[in-house]
Order: sequence, then structure tokens, then C-alpha cells
Amino acid sequence: MKTVAIIQARLSSTRLPGKVLLPLAGRPVLEWVARAGQAIPGIDAVVIATSDQPDDDAVAAWADGYGIACHRGPLDDVLTRFALAAQAENADILLRLTGDCPLLDPQVCGQVLALLKRQGLDYASNAAPQTWPDGLDCEAFTRAALDTARTEAIAPAEREHVTPFIRDRRDRFRVGGLPSPLPGLHTERWTLDESRDLEFLHHVTALLPDTSRPPSHLEILAVLDAHPALRSLNARIVRNEGAAKSLRETPPPPFFGTKASATWLERAEKVIPLASQTFSKSRIQYPEGSPLFLTHGQGGRVWDVDGNRYVDMVCGLLPVVLGYQDPDVDQAIRDQLANGISFSLPTTLETELAERLTRLIPCAEKVRYGKNGTDATSAAIRLARAFTGRDRIATCGYHGWQDWYIGATSRHKGIPTAVRDLTHTVPYNDLAAVDKLFSAHPGQFAALIMEPMNAVDPAPGYLQGLKDLVHAHGALLVFDEVITGFRYALGGAQSLFGVTPDLASFGKAMGNGMPISAIVGRAEVMREMEDVFISGTFGGEALSLAAAIATIDKMEREPVIEKLWNLGATLADGVAALTVRHGLAEVISLVGRAPWKIIAVKDHPAARKEAIKTLFAREMLHSGVLFLASHNVCYAHDSDDVATVLGAWDRALAKVAAELATGQLEARLPYPVVMPVFQVR
Repeated sequence: MKTVAIIQARLSSTRLPGKVLLPLAGRPVLEWVARAGQAIPGIDAVVIATSDQPDDDAVAAWADGYGIACHRGPLDDVLTRFALAAQAENADILLRLTGDCPLLDPQVCGQVLALLKRQGLDYASNAAPQTWPDGLDCEAFTRAALDTARTEAIAPAEREHVTPFIRDRRDRFRVGGLPSPLPGLHTERWTLDESRDLEFLHHVTALLPDTSRPPSHLEILAVLDAHPALRSLNARIVRNEGAAKSLRETPPPPFFGTKASATWLERAEKVIPLASQTFSKSRIQYPEGSPLFLTHGQGGRVWDVDGNRYVDMVCGLLPVVLGYQDPDVDQAIRDQLANGISFSLPTTLETELAERLTRLIPCAEKVRYGKNGTDATSAAIRLARAFTGRDRIATCGYHGWQDWYIGATSRHKGIPTAVRDLTHTVPYNDLAAVDKLFSAHPGQFAALIMEPMNAVDPAPGYLQGLKDLVHAHGALLVFDEVITGFRYALGGAQSLFGVTPDLASFGKAMGNGMPISAIVGRAEVMREMEDVFISGTFGGEALSLAAAIATIDKMEREPVIEKLWNLGATLADGVAALTVRHGLAEVISLVGRAPWKIIAVKDHPAARKEAIKTLFAREMLHSGVLFLASHNVCYAHDSDDVATVLGAWDRALAKVAAELATGQLEARLPYPVVMPVFQVR
């Protein structure tokens, strides 16, 4: 098995032209990379792959003088350039290096190569997740995978960047990653893209004890730890800005269809009802021809089993608040994994997280944990019943799948009538309706549980008035903050609106995707937990606790909540302008607060709202946006994601307007209309 390291290099860089041949500590930058490549364990040959343009004659001349082969091919179709080089070298395994990474560590590259070989992978890298310094990136892949990509890749970005076709189709290719064992290295920048990078590299290499051999990343770290001011020279440059720029300048990737999704659906439905663990993630909530299975996520984007890339506006139904593969949360999980997951006694993590929650959440004096929002809301109801000695519950909003709530909806199959009769629904912003309901059953209501905010703002004085009214009837007020918590504010909607409930349930964003929830509240009510049996083996599962601590700490350390509000507002403003432009402002809109905007669709004389929404959702999906019923922004969403989402809205609204103009939108739909999962009675 011949293994060849191919160094991608050209002189036509836009930000720093000719950078790969610029001098660095007495030798060209490209020579630093070539020396590192030759020192990688397991490498049989190192070659250059440059373009066939006259600009890169100098690269070929340098390679000839240095004594290594240089293979030339198309300037922008780098995938073909690599495939030609691999063919010329008769290589079986390739290691992709780039000519602008002079501080490449041969041992790290060797580990990536070993990972590929030992696990029998098609592709391995140390770049996903991004846990190593920018400038240490390398990718290993098989010749077979490369040849498949060369034959099948269509999108310009897949041709230009060589490996996206392989690494994004994880249903077809076996992909692995090598995370750094040292935390925080993802913030380091050791690459060469701008003049500030060159200044940084000159200073660092001048301080290395030995430049006659490739330095290790530990030697570079030692220099920077001894001279930390050097990091400020290029710290503000965005990681992988070059790749991001090229992606911005190319059209969105084509929609490849959902052939693999259909195959997986048939396979999954043989063993899983609806092929999903969640109604809202199942086929009944998406139009036919939609993606139904995902393979991975990065930042604010996800990929399906067919290799289609989407800006994810679902974010796991709102838990993914920081973004996929957040380095701080993932590092906390890895650190805890080294100590264990579930234990025979409580861990100190339970107390550490509870201390944070009681400090941040106004109503939180005591805390208990669950694994999902239903755990937390159901615990609140049982506590309220125990504390008040009453049975009836009033609800306002969605509160999970347990009998006490779901019996009040159209999805009540399997719920005893006696249980259903104890739950009553009340409208939002209507104090009189609550007073009337409670007065009709004096002394019988244990609690009103509600989402403090959803699609509509609370009327002035409503939440406080509701608290006073509920207390006047001897009941408790429970806020379901499973969604609003750690999204509207660190302390939830109760902090935002200044009204403190007796109990509150939190979840979703609390752990950036890890399964954890919490019931919090007044100490005298929470004390019922000492007698009321609410107990679960995995309530203290340590990976989720560690993730929640890391998530909350990052939210306090960085402007996460502020960005959620700003992103949501930018999208909402853009959508509002587009709906006006397409004449649909009275049909489709976004309602609610900026961090969680809900799509509202109204009936039109030419079509039901469900049909309009079905067409709209399918067009959004085919334009590269995973979309269900709301804008669920996350901290990792960037300006490129915003542009993609607004571009998708533009195309989807144009399609809806055109179909409504025919007067036969619903009749012309080539697939069934998607209906809501349930209706509240």
C-alpha cells in the first residue's frame, strides 16, 4: 500500500499572493511543509500538486530544485489535480497537506494516517472537530474514495476543496477524526493567509531552538506560552476564512435528492415506529422527498445521508444552542468520559451545576435533574399535587408526552378518561378564563403550568396578574421554560419578564444537545422531593452534567444570548421585507421573540394554510435550509448561514406566490399535505 503526501500549493492567493514561496527563517514556506511531509511516519513519497497556469511555473521550478515530483492540473478543479497526482504516483493512500502550513507537525499527521489505516477508514482528519491549531490540518483518504469523488462530485466547492464529497457522505464513506488531547488549541492560529500571519510566523520561528528540522506542536506552544503577546498579532483573523470566502462566491450546492433517505426509511420502519424516536422528526412532519436522516453536524449546519448540506434552523428541536461540535462542550464531555459516565453515588457535578442554576434562575432554590423536558414538567405537576393536596391541572402551551398533559390533546389514545378529565386548557393572555375555570372547581386546582412566552408576547401585567390570581385560588404557578430557558435569557423568560413562578422546568438548550433537564423552584415545594418518589438511574449521568456546566459557563463568558437575539432579529427583518416583496405579508410571517421565531401561515382563498406551509417547507429544504416550524438560531450560525436562509426564503416565497396565482396550489401539489402532529382540545 503506497502512501503519498500531496502538498496543495499555488501562487495566486488573493490575500497574500505568492505566499507559499515567501521566505521564512531562511527557507521558502513550501520547504517547511515539504520537510514536515517527509518526516511523517508511514509516508512513502511527498509530491506537489499545483496548477497548470503560468503563475505556478515557479512552484514547479522550486519542486524540481528541491528534488520532489510536481504534478500539475486545473487551477480551480483541485479534486482532478489531486486525482491526477495520485494516478501518476500509483498511490493507494493519500495525505492532503496545504502549502500554507509551515508549522505542520509530522507526528500529528502520522497519527491521522495511522487512524485511517488501523480503523480501515475511507477518510480521516484532525480538522473535524476543530480541536487543533489552525495550521496543523491534514487529511488522509483512500485512492478509491478520491477516484469516486472525482467521478461523481458536481458542486464547485467539492471540486475546489478536494475532500467535501468524501467527508460529507458519511453514509457511503467511513469517516474518523483525531481530536487534540490538549484543550483550547482550536483558538491557536499558526497558518499563513495574511501579512499578519507572516509577521507572527517570523517571530515564532526566530524563537525556535532548532529550525533544522520540523518543530512539534509542543515546541510551538512552548514558544507562545513564553511569549503570549505573539498570539495577538493574528488572533482576530477568522479561521478558514479562505475556504469560507470561496464558498460565499460559489452558488449553493445542488440538491442531490433523497435516494439514501428513502432506502433508510424503508429499513428503519421495519424496526422503529415512524422510523423516528420523535414525532416532530418523523416523515409525517416533512413533505415527501425531504431528507429524513442526518449523518453529522458542524457549527450551524448538518448533512443528510445523501450528502446534502443544510443550514439547520431546527437545531435538534432547539437543544443545539451553541452549535454542533462546540469545542468547549465537546472537550468537557471528553474530559468527563475519561472519569466515567454513570456512578453508584452522586458526583460533585450535580452540586456544581445546581449552584449555577440557583444563582441564575430567579425561582430556583433547589434543583433536581431529568433527561428531557417531559421529565421536568411531569415532576413539577407531581410536586404541585403533593404540595397542595389537589388533583386538577390547568395548562397553557405544550408540555410533553406524559398522560397528565397529552390527554388534553387529540393524541390522547391510551390515556384513561379519569386522567384526561383532570387536565384543563386555558388560552394565553386571558386572566378571566383562568379565573372562571378555577372558580368552577374551587379548591381543586394544584397548579397552572404554562409556557411564559410562545408566539405572542404577554400582555402588560398578564404574567404577574396570573401569578396573583393562581395564588389567590391556592394553586401554584409553574413556568415551562424547556424552550425559553437559556435562550431568551440565562435565567429564562422569568428573568426577562421579571415574574418569578413557584416551580419551573428547564431543558433543551441547557446541555447543547446532551440529554438533560431540570426541575427547579421554591425550597418549601422542592422539599416534597424527599417524600414524593421522583427517581431515575440517569438523573445524575455525568456526561450531560459536564456538558451543561460547560454550556452555561460559555453563555456567561461569551455573548451567546446577545447573538441569538441579534441573529433572530436580522432574519426576522429580512423575512418581513421578502414577504412584502412577494405580496405574501398577510399569508406568511414570523411571530414571537427573536431567539425563537415561529412561522405563522394563514389560509388563502386559493389554498389551506397546511398546503401552503407544505410547499414552502419543501422549497426551503431544496434550497439548503433544514426547516420545520420555526427559526431556531444558534450561536454558531454566521453571516453566510443568514444569507443562505434568506436566499431560501426568497426562492420559496416566489414559488408559493406563483402557485397561489394559479388558484390551484393544493391541487397541483405532487405530494400529500403535511398536517400538525396534534391539536389541543
